[in-house]
This record gives sequence, C-alpha cells and structure tokens, in this order.
Amino acid sequence: MALSIFFPSVSGLEAQSHAMGQISTNIANISTVGYRTNETMFYTLLGSNPVVKGNQVDLASSHADAHGVGFYDRTNIFKTGTVVSSGGNYDVAINGDENAFFYFKDSFNNDYYSRAGNFSTRTQNGVTYLVNQNGMKVQGFEALESGGFSSGPSDIIIKYPEVIPPTSTTEATITANVPADGVDNAMYGITVYAPTHDGETLNMRFSKVEGEPNTWNLSFTVDGGTVVGSETKVVFNAKGEVETPKTLTVDINWDDGDTNSIALDISNMTQLAGGTGTTNVKQDGSPSGNFVKSYIGDGGVVQAVYSNGKTYDIAKLTIVGFSAAENLTPINGTLFEANGATGNSFYVENANLEPQALEQSAANVEEQFGKMIVVQRAYSLNSSAFTTSNEMVQTAINLKS
Repeated sequence: MALSIFFPSVSGLEAQSHAMGQISTNIANISTVGYRTNETMFYTLLGSNPVVKGNQVDLASSHADAHGVGFYDRTNIFKTGTVVSSGGNYDVAINGDENAFFYFKDSFNNDYYSRAGNFSTRTQNGVTYLVNQNGMKVQGFEALESGGFSSGPSDIIIKYPEVIPPTSTTEATITANVPADGVDNAMYGITVYAPTHDGETLNMRFSKVEGEPNTWNLSFTVDGGTVVGSETKVVFNAKGEVETPKTLTVDINWDDGDTNSIALDISNMTQLAGGTGTTNVKQDGSPSGNFVKSYIGDGGVVQAVYSNGKTYDIAKLTIVGFSAAENLTPINGTLFEANGATGNSFYVENANLEPQALEQSAANVEEQFGKMIVVQRAYSLNSSAFTTSNEMVQTAINLKS
C-alpha cells in the first residue's frame, strides 16, 4: 500500500491548521481600527492546477496531480466595519465607500493605503507632520493662499498662523427705533472691523429736519477714520417704517490707509413713540483670533480654529481608489500596497468622510467563532482519517510478514 494514502489527510491537517491561525488573527484584531479580515480558501489538488483569482498562490509550488487539498488566503478588502464616534481631533473615518483608502508614504517614499484613520502628529526637525499609527506620513492636497487646494498630494504639514487678523466688515444690518417725538437727535453705534482695526464704533446720528415731518439727517463718524459722504436724508412713513432709503453704502477711509465699503441695511428701523432702543445689530466682520486647536473637519479638510470662530485651511486628505482594489497586497490587516493587478489608481472626489470618528474592525466575533467550530471539526476528522490510514498500513505490513 503506497504511503501516498497519508497525503490527503496530512494536507487537510495542514490546511485546517492554517485556517485556524487566520481565524485566531481575526479574533485578536477584533478591536483594531480599520482591520480587514483574512479568510482561508481551499481547492482540490486532484488532477489539475487550481484556478486562483489574483496572485495570491504560487501555482508552481502547488501539489498538482496529487490527492488532497490546497489553501490560500484572501483578504476581504470590501468588508467594512462600523463607524463610531471617537472625539479625537485627528480621527476620521471613510463611511461606506468601499473603494476608498487613505494614502501614506514611509521614510523611503513608498506608497501605502489603509482604511484606518486614527491619525496623530509627529515633529521631525522642527516640522510637524500628520502621521498614521505606523508613523507613515499622511498625504493630502495643500491649501493654497489664493483659495482651493493643490492638484497633487504631498506630506500634510500642520502649519498655521498663531494669530489671524480681523475680517473686514462689508455688510451690516441695524434694528432700532428713532423716537417719534421728544428728541431732536438720536445716536446709535455699530462695531466694525478692518485688517488693522480690531473693532471700532461706527456712530450713526439722526438729526430731525425742521419743517419736514418724519425726516431726519443721518450722518456718520468713526474713531480713527473718516466717513466719505457722511450725510443723507432718511424719511419714515406714517406707520413709522423707513420709506427711503432702506439701504445705503458707508465708505470709510481709515487714518492708516485702510478702507471699508459697508453695505448698511436700515430697513428694519422704525420711528415710533418711545425710547432710542437698539434691538439688534448684525455685521459680517470679526475681530482678530488666537489659535485654539487644529483638527480634521468636514470633507477631510485639516483646519486650525481660532478664538474668533474663524478657521484656517491647512490641507485636504487625499483619498485613493483602484480599478481592481480587491487585488491590493495586504502588508498587515490594516495596511496595503498596490501591485500590477490593482489597475489604475484615482483620486476619490467627495468621499464620505466622517470627522472625529473611526471605522472599527470588520471582524465579527460571532462569525469567527462559527468558522472556528467548522475548522476544528474538519481538523479532527482529518486527524481521524490519518489514524485510520495508519491502521490500514499496519494491517498490510502484518499480512506480508
């Protein structure tokens, strides 16, 4: 009796043992961010070479024309994990888009891809980079001073001004009441901003026009500057509503050379009996701001936020897809490399990115334990087959002796 009787059960034991190792690895990574499960696939060795998708099996070393079972591993690239909130400033998750990956470079300029978005910062030679958990530099499109982002990716460097200047006021709206009687003048103030003026009061003075009912001269003054063409007539109707003009332009020449042109809306002002109450003032300028923190915001834009509520764009995360992403080469459960079988790469526009969140492991504990039971049973049966084959060989030997 040929010793080849042992090969099918031996190959089965080897294959199932390997499958158990993959299941154990999946279970060990049940909490690993962005982890992709590995699955052991089996094929028959009877009579022909196996047909395997991709380049994950060395056909030349497979046991062709031999009875038994072969195996290879397949990474479930497109099996996504649940996205959960993390609260981390530099955490970000790709939510739902299966063919979309973060892009990294190592210290040797090699390219890698992953779904794990648990990023942090690392300072090297005085430069602070955004990096992944392996210390690889996260790639992104740099923000341009003129607006928008660069066309090609580069290392994301966390760099921002410590203070941003005031934002000029260009529009303002005031809601207030000019007393219908009892006063000849009424004063109101609007805080306005310019690049070198961190909040100045634009004074509005209403002066009653003699002999013209419901008519006032409106003039403006401002500290540190001059209002051009500072006087106009404002007329209210019998209901106390502004009749004309409802809007006007206020041009300011600041003493230091700055200028403001402010579109002022006074259509909500009234002329009614009562006091000179100012109920609401809105304007689109803002004071200077001190740096508060940096973080990844909506759309994967890395931003700095300031005490005045303004933000400063640093870069935008580069998200990459492939024409055949299922063929990516796994380096570990979260990191992948492109190869000749992955096809063309492309930048994914408008990827569904969720900031301050992470994609959890794709490993499902119930599923893995179910597979473990099957593999354990198969291993036990192969072991029984080996024992039986051994008993048969011993019987044959005894008959010949």
